[in-house]
Amino acid sequence: MQPALIILAQNGYQDKEYAGTRKGLEEGGFSIVVGSTAAGACRGKLGGSEQATVALKDVRVGDYDRIAYIGGPGAAAYAKDPEALRIARETVAAGKVLGAICIAPTILAAAGVLKGKKATVWNEDGQQSQVLRDAGATYTGEPVTVDGRMVTADGPASAEVFGKTLAAL
Repeated sequence: MQPALIILAQNGYQDKEYAGTRKGLEEGGFSIVVGSTAAGACRGKLGGSEQATVALKDVRVGDYDRIAYIGGPGAAAYAKDPEALRIARETVAAGKVLGAICIAPTILAAAGVLKGKKATVWNEDGQQSQVLRDAGATYTGEPVTVDGRMVTADGPASAEVFGKTLAAL
């Protein structure tokens, strides 16, 4: 099985997005490694709990076939986290599949990897699409958008399709 890294916020990841993404990747033949700010317990915004086995500072992009960021209110902090940004940049530089769902595409925007790309994002507040545009992306408003080896999605309802799309690339 090829390893896929799913990055969760330590506190406030979106449980349904994680579950759907994980299911889609596992059905596609991937083993899952969970990463977060630190190894240990992660708490979902809906009450779920997951164990991160790798801290972001210890992530070696070459160890994974693909990497995905899960949204939720806690994910917003990753747009200013040097390790989260490093991982996104290194994933793109290595030509690996990179994904982000819900508000997590704003992490990719902050990392500078969306310039010239089509992307989508959770946009119920009307502000997140502007973050993508400001980073040089074309906002699609689609549930799931693929541009090359990058996959973005808009939220919980799209999570399983997002995971399956990540697995299929």
